[in-house]
Amino acid sequence: MVLPTTWSGRMKAQAVRAADKVGPMASNAREGAYSRFEDARVWAAPKLDHAAHSVEDQLAPRLSALLAQTARRVDPTPMKMQTRTNWPSLVLLGGLALGAIGFVMYRRNAQHWADVMKNSADETKRKVGEAADSMEEKLGKRTDEVTGRKP
Repeated sequence: MVLPTTWSGRMKAQAVRAADKVGPMASNAREGAYSRFEDARVWAAPKLDHAAHSVEDQLAPRLSALLAQTARRVDPTPMKMQTRTNWPSLVLLGGLALGAIGFVMYRRNAQHWADVMKNSADETKRKVGEAADSMEEKLGKRTDEVTGRKP
């Protein structure tokens, strides 16, 4: 056997020897743990199945009944239908009709007002143009008089 001369070499050698010794023990431990887990699963499977059936047969109906009872308690009692007269609907429809008529009249009046303002603006523009032309003529005549030119 060759002995390493450095400290890290000796540690590696010890680790290799320990791994050689521990390897079979780890394999045995793994096989033992597997068999114990298998035994636990064999024991637990019927217990879980029995518990599932117990919940389904005993607990579920009780829980269902409790939820149904709570739903009945929470549900509000239906209100009695009262006979109503038609006058609120008639008032609403009458108001809508009056609103529509008012809107049509407003639009017609607005259009008429726009036409009147347009005609008024055109007439004002024509009058201002005529006044400007007459002022231009008067100014031209006056300028000719002052300068002594003849037209």
